[in-house]
Amino acid sequence: MTQQRVRMQAGRADDGLGPTTDIGSRLRALYGAVQDEGVPDQLLDLLEKLDNAEKAQGGKSTDQGGE
Repeated sequence: MTQQRVRMQAGRADDGLGPTTDIGSRLRALYGAVQDEGVPDQLLDLLEKLDNAEKAQGGKSTDQGGE
């Protein structure tokens, strides 16, 4: 039998990854789970504070070089 036929009989589609197919599918599942997680409230609060600080700077120069 050819390798492709053996893989198809084992229940795996031939995607060219060989034995790393399981690793790839697990990584995809993990990535999907991380994407579905919400952003922690503490991080959102910090980002809001940063935005407010940048707005407060307004037209001030951000050059800290001392020139």
